Amino acid sequence: MLSRTNEGHLIPEMGVIETVESDNILRWDGAVLYVEQDVYHNGQVVHRKYKRRVTKEVAQAILAMLAEKM
Repeated sequence: MLSRTNEGHLIPEMGVIETVESDNILRWDGAVLYVEQDVYHNGQVVHRKYKRRVTKEVAQAILAMLAEKM
């Protein structure tokens, strides 16, 4: 299921409103934990399957949750 932000954020330097669409699935490529997102500027796609890295704090929290399950 894809989720899309209802409100974007203005990037004044570029004069665009940026919105993102994501399936919210965490992925691991062997080195990086990330979520794929489609990025739009003023409603037009500018990046497909952009890899947005998960922050270190979130990755550590996920690791702790997985460690509890084992």
